Amino acid sequence: MTAEPAAELHTIIDLIRYGASRFNAAGLTFGHSHDNALDEATHIVLHTLHLPPDIGPAYGQARVTTEEKAEVLALFKRRIEERIPAAYLTGEAWFAGLSFKSDRRALVPRSPIAELIESGFEPWLGGRPVHRALDLCTGSGCIAIAMAHYNPDWHVYGIDISDDALALANENKERLHADNVHFLKSNLFEGVLGTHYDLIVTNPPYVTNAETDALPREYSYEPELGLRAGDDGLDLVLKILRDAPLHLSQEGLLICEVGESERALVRLLPDVEFVWIEFKVGQMGVFAVECSELIVHHPRIRELADARA
Repeated sequence: MTAEPAAELHTIIDLIRYGASRFNAAGLTFGHSHDNALDEATHIVLHTLHLPPDIGPAYGQARVTTEEKAEVLALFKRRIEERIPAAYLTGEAWFAGLSFKSDRRALVPRSPIAELIESGFEPWLGGRPVHRALDLCTGSGCIAIAMAHYNPDWHVYGIDISDDALALANENKERLHADNVHFLKSNLFEGVLGTHYDLIVTNPPYVTNAETDALPREYSYEPELGLRAGDDGLDLVLKILRDAPLHLSQEGLLICEVGESERALVRLLPDVEFVWIEFKVGQMGVFAVECSELIVHHPRIRELADARA
């Protein structure tokens, strides 16, 4: 980024447009909260200027100071040269309308499950009451905290195997004053034996070994523990399906994100009635399944899960 074009940038919209153009020209990879250069440039600019993400378009013509412009351009430079995700550069990611602290201790919040949280998990819950909910593989705590925020009468629990992720999750709990959420360390369900939940939501690792090895540089900043999940991406998912009935109430519901591993899961368990959820942008590899359905197919699920290391 030379000084000459930078000297011609005067307004917020100038900076956003310039950043998006430079990101596209550099061939950056997107997918950490934002899926395109324009949204990512907007995130960086507005965060640096201490402005909310929903600011009105009229402010686009507001002029920036020389110091503000320098701060924005410095982040643009790092984004391009170091390929660091924008959320890690700014230390902030928005999820379900909430601002979360984001750093390399956990994956950048970006699950489509945010849309389900904001819609109250309807129509999949079907109006059934939820007293206790679990976010399995909580990472930054974004799913658990968002569930607790929008459902203050729920008791929400988030569990993860990573001490670093849990530390970040607790910082986000304090940041968002989520008093009805509690985090604890556990390898999947091992630390909550005998405990039952009306709703279990999980966004576990589901990226295949081959896909993990081929991920663009942006993903190298995230903990591999939150991504890699075996040759078909289902090493953890199958264990979750096997053990979930022991932790769901009789009418309980499991919602799970498997991304591109959806096809592999359907091939392995063609008789299980997974309900693949349609989002505003279409299917995104997230399913809902009833506890009763998992019990019916438990023998086959257990066989597959037990065969995994």
